Amino acid sequence: MDIFQMMEQKNKEKESPLASRLRPKTIDEVVGQEHILGKDKLLYRAIKADKLSSVIFYGPPGTGKTTLAKVIANTTKSEFCQINATVAGKKDMEEVVAAAKEVRGAYNKKTILFIDEIHRFNKGQQDYLLPFVEDGTITLIGATTENPYFEVNGALISRSQIFELKPLSFENIKTLINKALTDKVNGLGSFDAVIESDAIEFLADQAGGDARRALNAIELGVMTTERSEDKKIHITLQVAEECIQKRAVLFDKDGDNHYDTISAFIKSMRGSDPDAAVYYLAKMLYAGESVTFIARRMMICASEDVGNADPMALVVATSAAQAVERVGMPEAQIILSQAVTYIATAPKSNAACVAIEEATGAVNEKGNLPIPPHLQDAHYKGSAKLGHGIGYKYSHDYKNHYCKQQYLPYELTGTQFYRPSYNGYEQKIIDHMKRIKKEAED
Repeated sequence: MDIFQMMEQKNKEKESPLASRLRPKTIDEVVGQEHILGKDKLLYRAIKADKLSSVIFYGPPGTGKTTLAKVIANTTKSEFCQINATVAGKKDMEEVVAAAKEVRGAYNKKTILFIDEIHRFNKGQQDYLLPFVEDGTITLIGATTENPYFEVNGALISRSQIFELKPLSFENIKTLINKALTDKVNGLGSFDAVIESDAIEFLADQAGGDARRALNAIELGVMTTERSEDKKIHITLQVAEECIQKRAVLFDKDGDNHYDTISAFIKSMRGSDPDAAVYYLAKMLYAGESVTFIARRMMICASEDVGNADPMALVVATSAAQAVERVGMPEAQIILSQAVTYIATAPKSNAACVAIEEATGAVNEKGNLPIPPHLQDAHYKGSAKLGHGIGYKYSHDYKNHYCKQQYLPYELTGTQFYRPSYNGYEQKIIDHMKRIKKEAED
């Protein structure tokens, strides 16, 4: 790197956004993610000891995925390369692998490859990495906002540790805002800005666990607010509202805040009170709450609290979620009101919710129970010799398209996870299941 490149790099760092400048350099400077970065946790120990194996960081935006990668880059003695899957291709990976092989051969040194937005790579691009991760040519660090178990190659998943990053807590965000306003080297400390207590709590609340969102807002506030008579920049609640484009009506440091309102909204739908539900909907919309956030909560309620007592509730909620994104405000409020009142007045059942909770408990308790042989795949070579698929009864060959057959693992014989209620459509489900079982052929 020549002197001009060094100057360009320094200027770039100086002019970069606050969230980028404030990124910690060491693992002990990281704020939040205590569940994986506590001093007794595996990830903390591996980074400290420079013994990191391939990992995938998964979590919402602004939770520190790239930050952790940068910390590792500053900590490790390995070569560190970074690419972004939104713009990189196979050629970029080939260059990284070639350089990694050279470094490994010449200096017996590992190479860590950080791939941001790894879910953007297609299957072929992900497959290309497999042999080099397998033989240790590269140690992979992937970052993704999408569930890696759905979006990342299963073979890469099996060779990597998955660490889920959670949204930062209210206190974490407050810590970062205070650090931003006091850090004179990388933050805004030299601007002599002060923030009022209700403003910092409002920003921490409205950031929704996203550090970048909070820091962008505070930077905008400091850079655009004129100094007062005392020569200081005062970040008031009004300034905070303008910077994050949200009203503070949902926010109240005494407790009547965003979380209380969304809780009352959901409980009113669950409790079959359409008047209360639509009131809390109106309150959230007036405060500038995201319509997509509201729609997500409605979809969850439609499944968790209505379920199969009225299967159309989830259809209505999902359609509303799509419609509000296309229509936007103010008309979206009509669509949300229709869906909310439908969910609130629908017959209720949490049987599906209980079923998955109990089934998950059985999986955790019993482990990987063997699937009955007659249900196993009989199409691959050698399956018949193993007895796979032998004795399977094809349901459509029987009366009512149903026959008695062991579907659960034998160790769970007779277990019932789904117990429909007698509300709404689930009464029909009960009657239907009783009838086909009574008329079933052995």
